[in-house]
Amino acid sequence: MPTDVHHPRSTLPRPTHLQLAGLVVGLIAFLVPLLVDIPGLEPAGQRMLAIFLLAIVLWVTEAVPLVATAMLVILLEVLMISDQALVALPEDVLAASDYFAALADPVIVLFLGGFLIADGAAKFDLDRNLAAVMLRPFAGNARRSVLGLMLITAMLSMFVSNTATTATMFAVVIPILAVLPAGPARTGLALAIPVAANVGGIGTPVGSPPNAIALGALEARGEGVSFLGWMLLAVPLMVVVLLFAWWLLTRRYIAPDTPMALDLSSSFDRSPAAIVFYVVAGATVLLWLTEPLHGISSSTVGFVPVVALLATQVMGGDDIKALQWPVLWLVAGGIALGAGIGATGLDTWLLGLVAWEALPLTLLVLLLVAVGLGLSTVISNSATANLLVPLSLSLATGLPIDATAIGVIVALACALAMALPISTPPNAVAYATGEVDTRAMATNGLLVGGFGAVLLATVLPRVWDRLGLL
Repeated sequence: MPTDVHHPRSTLPRPTHLQLAGLVVGLIAFLVPLLVDIPGLEPAGQRMLAIFLLAIVLWVTEAVPLVATAMLVILLEVLMISDQALVALPEDVLAASDYFAALADPVIVLFLGGFLIADGAAKFDLDRNLAAVMLRPFAGNARRSVLGLMLITAMLSMFVSNTATTATMFAVVIPILAVLPAGPARTGLALAIPVAANVGGIGTPVGSPPNAIALGALEARGEGVSFLGWMLLAVPLMVVVLLFAWWLLTRRYIAPDTPMALDLSSSFDRSPAAIVFYVVAGATVLLWLTEPLHGISSSTVGFVPVVALLATQVMGGDDIKALQWPVLWLVAGGIALGAGIGATGLDTWLLGLVAWEALPLTLLVLLLVAVGLGLSTVISNSATANLLVPLSLSLATGLPIDATAIGVIVALACALAMALPISTPPNAVAYATGEVDTRAMATNGLLVGGFGAVLLATVLPRVWDRLGLL
């Protein structure tokens, strides 16, 4: 006799009150620009405003998964403001293929290569072994050991996703936490890893999704930044903020005489497949860093390891399936959103609502940084970058500031948000250990992120200008 079998996938998740409210408010926000005539905005702009407002509400409330909103943006743009729109527009619009092209944008290809290298590093245990080797000079003193852990975490996060880096470094740290006496030292050590992973992610284009979103938006405007160029802009801030974070955490939580024994054993995989991976990954990073010399774009270089590792069968179909596709699609949604905002004139209309030119430039940059940091604290930093980067780049037009500087500043501001467990995946990983409460994470995250934001808004643009980096 047949019996009912319950399959977890056959049930739908029950939405929260916030998500239900998000669906209702999102629908209203979508319909209003379509039903109400908005002065100064062409029909295409009104349709794009409807899509933009819907995206804001859905991303803020997470009424549907973030990646679903990103894909919805592309679909609505094709159906409403493309040459295949269900209701034709009187003015010229982008081809539907232009919106779909966001799914294979050069920045997506760059991240694809970065993700495959990151997964390979975990597959062959390269990340943990490198961490063990690089930690050896820092052993013997608790505060120096924490400095080593944070430096290595940041370095890995520059090329490996900060989530994977955090998980790898906690594999090193959890045995230390287990033998540390209960007290502030355990909190400080558990906080050091996600803070370093978040800060390290700002250092390269592949370190954080907001970086990729900014790169894509800049390239669409003909303002591309090379891999090394991004590092020259971001690494100085990364180093200063990282050292400040180390000083803050060690002075607040970790006494110099705290016992801290590190596991520094390493055993590198010497199989043929691992050796091929080491060569391909090393060559890719080297090509990224020398882009000004050979002229091959970082996106093209990022596709090299994909082809090489699949062709040599070092990585296979299962590895491709395991890549962080939702992150790639989220970035693609942001690229398409920026394209639609620019093509319909919505950016010009939105920015015309405020007399931005009347604001002092420093105050304007501070405002952009504050909005980016604040929004990214409570919603995904990728979603925040998707919303803010296109508008901020349009804002730079006509103002005495380089568009590249604005794009990089907004992306870095989004990536510096680390005050809550929901702010970034590394924070969630640290919170799950049970060693960090929300209050400690919020206090230190606000101090570190706020310190970085002030430097980003007031000091860094002047440094870039004097060094001729822009």
